[in-house]
Amino acid sequence: MPNYPESFDHMLAAWNESDPSLIRGHLDKALASDVRFVDPSIDVTGIDGFEANVHEVHGRLPGAVYSRTSGVDSQHGFFRYHWAIHQNGELVMPGFDVVETDEDGRVACVIGFFGPIPNLE
Repeated sequence: MPNYPESFDHMLAAWNESDPSLIRGHLDKALASDVRFVDPSIDVTGIDGFEANVHEVHGRLPGAVYSRTSGVDSQHGFFRYHWAIHQNGELVMPGFDVVETDEDGRVACVIGFFGPIPNLE
């Protein structure tokens, strides 16, 4: 049994959904209505904004595969994990998310970072 809410699997399924008409169904199962999604390229609030971002990224990276590449660490309703995007078998981008869930286990906030954590200078 995973140590994270089922909503995480639905969110990942939305990123990997090849049928654009089915993406919203995954997101409705995964996200709080006022979800905030932040990464270096975007800062949106609400399921509509999240969904629009998924469609936009799919347009830029057709056929890409999105995966968690680590276990999920958690504390007090916050979770962290590494992820990667692959396209045609090649790594496009690794990253790291910190996710907050609401009392129902739905994703309330995703803060994403691109690439590895920088080394000390």
